Amino acid sequence: MQGFEADIVAVVGATASGKSVLADALAVHLDGEVVSADSMQVYRGMDVGTAKVVEESRGVYYHGIDLVDPDQVFSAAFYQRYAREVIADITARGKQVIFCGGTGLYLRAALDDFELDQGRDGDSGGEQARREQLRARAELIGAGAFHRELAELDARSAALIHPNNVRRVIRAFEHLEQGTSYAEVTAGFGAYEGAYAARYIGLRVERELLYQLIDARVDIMIKSGLLGEVQVLLSEGFDQTLTSMQAIGYKEIVPVLTGEVTLQQAVLAIKQASRRYAKRQETWFQRDPRIEWIEVSDLHRARLAAKVDEQEFRQLMLGRALEVLR
Repeated sequence: MQGFEADIVAVVGATASGKSVLADALAVHLDGEVVSADSMQVYRGMDVGTAKVVEESRGVYYHGIDLVDPDQVFSAAFYQRYAREVIADITARGKQVIFCGGTGLYLRAALDDFELDQGRDGDSGGEQARREQLRARAELIGAGAFHRELAELDARSAALIHPNNVRRVIRAFEHLEQGTSYAEVTAGFGAYEGAYAARYIGLRVERELLYQLIDARVDIMIKSGLLGEVQVLLSEGFDQTLTSMQAIGYKEIVPVLTGEVTLQQAVLAIKQASRRYAKRQETWFQRDPRIEWIEVSDLHRARLAAKVDEQEFRQLMLGRALEVLR
């Protein structure tokens, strides 16, 4: 495209904002391939609840999905290495790289100039066992005392973590055992220095409309078989305590299958959790000064009102993005 030069285009924004539609359209238009940056789409068998683009709707080849089983360890560090290998492969073939996703940490891990720890890739079993030991310790002595133990060893990292955030305190202990520190690893987050020539397109949708889109998406997930998908995962032995099964849409459905809550109650919980997640995504992306935002509320309204069909909606989204990229 004349006047457009970037190794990578990244489409970002809150859940249900239209990222997947735009990323696919851009990849087709720019002769590219899509790289998903979604921490839950990496899991096989978790399709409906993670809103993976179904194969028949993909206009190009997709990377970053169905990488591991739900009980396998995966992290931003693993994703960093994977994504950079994919970037090298796509560019070597003369294709345009199009990132798409709402997991801000994964996008920064892939595209920004800092390295995440990858030292434990070969020992996922030992990693999980040690993590369980740390979690048991936190439960035994309480979150506050667990945080104080970290502070005695690494006061700088402890100062960055809320005492009640046990998961992050555990991660800080893991960093110490690897010879690094949570503070050192996160220090690069404030710099926003890219490792590649990249352009970031952010999709902005008015809050109440976004909530309406989220609610509609959840309803579609239920109609598309989310209940059955969770049932299959449990029947295959994937325990509800797994990190993957704690994803929004999955952890709320498990109690339905055990008779603890009704499906209606679960649906409401999924919608509420998705709204809170969307707010966190917006907060994360608003910090990044590189993102070029485009307002797409009017396009979503036109689609909801049936003033435009799906194909026209796609082309209008593409047109807005190309105006910014030129």
